[in-house]
Order: sequence, then structure tokens, then C-alpha cells
Amino acid sequence: MHIKIGDKVQVMAGKERGQTGTVIKIDRNRGRVIVEDLNMVKRHKRPNAADAEGGIIEKEAFIDASNVLVYSESLERGVRTSSRYLGEGGEHFSTKAAAVKSFAAAPGQVEAVRVCAKTRELLK
Repeated sequence: MHIKIGDKVQVMAGKERGQTGTVIKIDRNRGRVIVEDLNMVKRHKRPNAADAEGGIIEKEAFIDASNVLVYSESLERGVRTSSRYLGEGGEHFSTKAAAVKSFAAAPGQVEAVRVCAKTRELLK
């Protein structure tokens, strides 16, 4: 999945289109994400022994992951991402084998990173 918890994302489709928020939960099996303060729904809650408070509560609902893009601060919009491997000197490689070849000595582990598909800037 191209989204991680803590990412700032922009919603590209649905009633929340164009709004940005932070991802707080991911369901990888269903391919859905919860974005903070977006896609709010009302749920009726009955009071019980554990929680004496009942009534109508408002909480975030899931959004399909295909409807959100990682937000780029430099471009100020959602961007498509691609996966790259970091070689020696911070070079980007499309395969892990190519990144390993770039090192003079054998590296312990090659880091996989996400980059903006358009500008190739490194995304957190």
C-alpha cells in the first residue's frame, strides 16, 4: 500500500474531495484508511456498564486508499508515489540489486523509500 500511518494525504474523490488530513489508521486487508477529521459519520451508542455515557457520537469512517494521495509540501497537492532503493551517496535505484552494486563494500541493508513520481523528491 502506498500510504502509511502518519502520512499527510489529500482526498481525491468523494464528498471530502480536495481536503487534507493525517492518516490515523489503516486496514490493509480491505485497502482502506481513516483520515483525521475527514469523512465524519454519526453512530448511536447505547449506554452500558463499562461506559455510562450513551447518545450520538461522531467519528471518522474509512476511505478507500485509492481515493487518497500522499500530500507534497513543495508542490502543495497530492502526488503519485513510486518505490525506489537508496544506493551509495543517496542515489535512487529501481531495483534492490542495482542499489547493492553501487556500494564499494557490501551494505548491511539497502533502504527502500517512497519518492514523488513526478519530481523524484524523497517523501517521508
